[in-house]
Amino acid sequence: MKRIVILTGAGISKESGIPTFRDAKDGLWREHKIEDVASPMGFMKDPEMVLDFYNERRKKASECQPNQGHLDLVELEDYYDVQIITQNIDNLHEQAGSSNICHIHGCINQAKTNMSPDKIYDIGFDDIKIGDNGEDGYQLRPNIVWFGESVTELPNAERIARSADIFVIIGTSLKVFPAAGLVMLAPKDAPIYFIDPNRPDNMMYGDRITFIQEPATTGVAKMVGELMKKALEE
Repeated sequence: MKRIVILTGAGISKESGIPTFRDAKDGLWREHKIEDVASPMGFMKDPEMVLDFYNERRKKASECQPNQGHLDLVELEDYYDVQIITQNIDNLHEQAGSSNICHIHGCINQAKTNMSPDKIYDIGFDDIKIGDNGEDGYQLRPNIVWFGESVTELPNAERIARSADIFVIIGTSLKVFPAAGLVMLAPKDAPIYFIDPNRPDNMMYGDRITFIQEPATTGVAKMVGELMKKALEE
């Protein structure tokens, strides 16, 4: 069974109602400074404000459902070994039913402490409050990679990218590293699909790349239909 490695970004979750951080109109960075809510120093300075910020994000996520793009990816598992690497911190891929997901930037439905970062707590959509401590006695925080922190899942994501027979990119501008560099690790003979309304200027992969300039809710369906047909023909 061939392996499809899928890199997803904010674009696929936006269609479920989750605002992106960088969108020009409603991006979350327009309301907050990055260093205040997404850095270790910000958390040290005002932990209650940071926890409230992510509690609100978690509440918003609880009101959202997987869209057709998420659901169509699940269908591929009947024909391929599907591995998803997501830059998103929501759990919409899990809700949709995808089996193999690497959260390169962490997940908002999980918590940890700074002193025991390898101990992960599943919290669902519950709030994290001041005084909510881990087993080590230290304050819980979201299990999210903040600016200035190491991307601990990167080696795993790189390993997955190198194993691709087919590489798919959905809903990401490929401007955020190190995630943006994962496509460069795919084998040289692996076909690439790029699904997003906006076509990036820096994608130079010749005939091996197929652009589908549509939102995930429609673009993924086209890709899935094509790949299913190929699997049945092989």
